[in-house]
Amino acid sequence: MEVAAQRQVNACTKRSHWALVLILPILVAGGWERSRAQSTDEEYRIKAAFIFHFAQLVDWPPETPAGADNSLLLCTVGDDPFQGALESTVAGKAIGDRILRIRHLKQGEDMQACHVLFLGRAQSKRIPTLLANLHNAPILTVGETPGFLGAGGMICFVLEGNNVRFGINLDAAASAKLKIGSRLLILAQTVVGESREK
Repeated sequence: MEVAAQRQVNACTKRSHWALVLILPILVAGGWERSRAQSTDEEYRIKAAFIFHFAQLVDWPPETPAGADNSLLLCTVGDDPFQGALESTVAGKAIGDRILRIRHLKQGEDMQACHVLFLGRAQSKRIPTLLANLHNAPILTVGETPGFLGAGGMICFVLEGNNVRFGINLDAAASAKLKIGSRLLILAQTVVGESREK
């Protein structure tokens, strides 16, 4: 009896896990509702969750070095706009066989060790320079400022009404030898670039 009950619980847990996996893209596609009372903290928790799923749906070139402990590094530059939300939401989670680690870089610190680089609003005037300094390194660049995709960024958050959405620059990703998965392209509000998958 107990064995049968345990099997039923295990089956339920597996079904719940797969239901979550299947429902999440629908939530991403529709965006998350932001009530008027919602704080900036909540906005950045949502963006942190998005970034985690971006990393799941992007392929880096095979020769891309992993971190010292086989980690995948998610970096920010300057003051942390997430105010700890990256650590509390996504740090330590698995991306394939790698563990996601967070690093907050100081201005001017080397970005080449990063796998994902978030450039927030505070960096808006420096974004063209920062992106140019990457020299098409295989680093997924994510931003939140107008003109980010046009400056060579790969994914840019957009607030549309009460929803967090995003656009993708495929040419920028292709130049860095990153492959944006088709599931992520379907979820994007806009996709620019000649490299769009057929």
